[in-house]
Amino acid sequence: MDGYDFQSVSLSISNLAVYYQKERETVAASITLTLLFRPVGAIIFGLAGDLYGRKWPMIANLIIIACLELATAYCKSFSSFLIVRSLFGIGMGGVWGNAASMGLENMPMECRGFFSGILQQGYALGYMIAAFINLYVVPKSSYSWKALFFIGAGATLAVAVMRLFFPESRQFLEQRERVRLNPELKVTGSKKIKAFTADTKKILRTCWRKCLYACLLMALFNSMSHVSQDMYPTYMQQTKGFSQQMSSKAVIIGNAGAIIGGTCAGYYSQFFGRRATIIVIVLVGAAFIPLWVLPSKFGPLVAGAFAMQFCVQGAWGVIPIHLNELSPPQFRASFPGITYQIGNMISSPMAQIASLISEHWKVYLTVGGNVVERPNYGLTQAVMMTVVLVLTAIWTACGDEARGSNFELARVAGEDVSMEKDKAMADEEEMKGEDVELREQTRN
Repeated sequence: MDGYDFQSVSLSISNLAVYYQKERETVAASITLTLLFRPVGAIIFGLAGDLYGRKWPMIANLIIIACLELATAYCKSFSSFLIVRSLFGIGMGGVWGNAASMGLENMPMECRGFFSGILQQGYALGYMIAAFINLYVVPKSSYSWKALFFIGAGATLAVAVMRLFFPESRQFLEQRERVRLNPELKVTGSKKIKAFTADTKKILRTCWRKCLYACLLMALFNSMSHVSQDMYPTYMQQTKGFSQQMSSKAVIIGNAGAIIGGTCAGYYSQFFGRRATIIVIVLVGAAFIPLWVLPSKFGPLVAGAFAMQFCVQGAWGVIPIHLNELSPPQFRASFPGITYQIGNMISSPMAQIASLISEHWKVYLTVGGNVVERPNYGLTQAVMMTVVLVLTAIWTACGDEARGSNFELARVAGEDVSMEKDKAMADEEEMKGEDVELREQTRN
C-alpha cells in the first residue's frame, strides 16, 4: 500500500493537470512536497517504533495515511491538494522503517536477503495494482481519477485492521517477558524517555559517519526510482504518443520485472554480499538504457521497461536487509527509516527536474499524419539515469556491510540496563556469600 498510495499521483498527473488546470510540471511539484515531508514521519513513527514497539505506531500510521488518501480525492483547489499531499508525506514517511525492521527481525538470519527482496517488492506490487486500477477501473468510473484514491484509502485502512491480528515484534515481546519475570527492571514515564534519549545521543555521537553514508546512498537509490518511475507514464504518453491505457500496461510489465529482480537480487546477496550484488545489477541497468528509451514500438519499449525495473528494483531488494544490518541494532525502525527518507528528501526534486528539462527538450512525432511537437522525456531520463546509476555503483563500493548480523538479539532502546547490571551484581554477591558460607561449613 506504500507503493500504491504514492504512485497514485504519478499515474494521475495528466488527469490532475486537466482537473486543476495546471501544467504537468506544476502538478509534479506535489510529488516533490510529499518526498520533502517524509523524513518528518520517519522521525516521529520510527522513534515511536523503537521506543514502544512496531505494532501500534504502524497501525496509527496507516490510519493517518488512509484518511489523507481519502482527503486527496476531495481537494477542490490545487493549493489544498498540495497541503494534503505534504501531510501525506509525513504519514508515508513512517511506514518503511517499521515495516522493514518488523519483517526482517522475525526471519532466520540465513534467508534474510531473500525475504528482503520480497519485502521491498511490495512497493512494486503496489504500483502494479495502482496501474491495473488506473487501466481498468478509472476509465469506467463516474469518479474518474478519484476512484484510484478511494480504493487506496479503503485498502490501506484494511491493512491497519489486519495488523491488529498479528503480534508485536519478538524483540519487544522478549523485553516484556524479562520485565514480567523481574518487575524491578520495569522503566516507565520520564525515566524511560531519559534512557531512550541517552541511547539516541550515544548513537549520534558514535555513528554519524554511518548515518551520512546511508543518507547519501538512499539519495542515490531514490533518485534511481524517481527518475525511472515517477514520470514514466507521462513519458509514454507525451514522448512516445501512447494512450493512458497503453502506458498503464507498460507500467504493469515494468513492475513485473521489478518484483522478479528484487527477489532474485535479494536472494543472491545472501551469497555474494550486499554491496557486490548492488554494484553489478546497477551497472547492468545502465547497459539497458538504450533499450529503455530509443525504440518507438510498444514491444521493445516494454522489454526495456522490464529490464530497467528488474535492475533498479533488484538493487532495491537488497536495501532493507543492508540498512538493517548497518543500523545500530536497537534503532532499526528509526535509523533505516530516517536515512531512507532523508535520501528521499534530497532526491525529491528529481521528478520535477525531469519534467522541467523534458518540456524544454523537444521531440517531433507524426500523429494522424501531422507532425507535432512533444516534450523529450526519453533523452532526459537517459542522461539522468546514466549519471545516477554510475554514481550509485561508486558510492556503494565506498561503504561497508555487515552481512550475517544477529541484530534481533539486541536489547530494546531505552531499556534501563543499569538496573540489570545492578541485579546481576547483587546476584553475583549473593552467590559469593553462599559460596563462603558453604566453604565455612565444609571446614567445620
